Amino acid sequence: MISRLPQGFGTRCLRFARGVAATRARLASGWLVGLCRERVELSGSRRKVSKRSHVILLSRAYPVASWAHARRKLFEIAELKKAPIAIEAVRRIDALFAIEREINGMTAEGRRAVRAARSRPLVTALEAWLREHRAKLSAKSEVAKAIDYLLKRWPSFTRFLEDGRICLSNNAAERAIRGIAVGRRNWTFAGSDAGGRRAAALYTLIETAKLNDVDPRAWLADVLTRLPDHPALRLHELLPWAWKTGQIRPAAA
Repeated sequence: MISRLPQGFGTRCLRFARGVAATRARLASGWLVGLCRERVELSGSRRKVSKRSHVILLSRAYPVASWAHARRKLFEIAELKKAPIAIEAVRRIDALFAIEREINGMTAEGRRAVRAARSRPLVTALEAWLREHRAKLSAKSEVAKAIDYLLKRWPSFTRFLEDGRICLSNNAAERAIRGIAVGRRNWTFAGSDAGGRRAAALYTLIETAKLNDVDPRAWLADVLTRLPDHPALRLHELLPWAWKTGQIRPAAA
């Protein structure tokens, strides 16, 4: 547990995290990975939400659904109720995951090519099979609800076929926030809305560093020292992947 932080530490982290988000919004391909429980606005503008907060609205954000979530719903039914349709759906989805395990570590273009040749036919067949069996089920059926979850989000589930950078599931992100989910029962609250935003900023920075095999403590210590005098237009030089590869140049005087 850290007993004392430098003055202004939280504010500086929050400002830097906002800058990271803005930089990544400009550089990213526009994929919004995970479950979208809220409406995504695609105006590409900065909208004032209240007197004290703003939300950045991305102009090219497309939801990407996680196949792990769809499989989980069907797997639970297959395991508990031994429903033949659910069992077969799980088998078909597992075939997609088997292909993903084989191509793990390949380049994005290589993954896209393999998916086009092997995964796309399976996905096309799965959609036809799901729609055929859904038509025979009652709307109140648990299997029907699980199938509807897939079919209503089908474009989001199939976007991994278009871009090799997209993962079949968001399990990596869920593993990264598991510690937060486990600990929140004890933490209960962050003290204030501002405290919550600063905590979220810190979590974002630390997990991004971990994903890039960067020591979060060493990276933050160095970046927070450079940050006050670093040119805003060269913020990308302080991101974990640039810091890791030694691309940081001394800030211009």
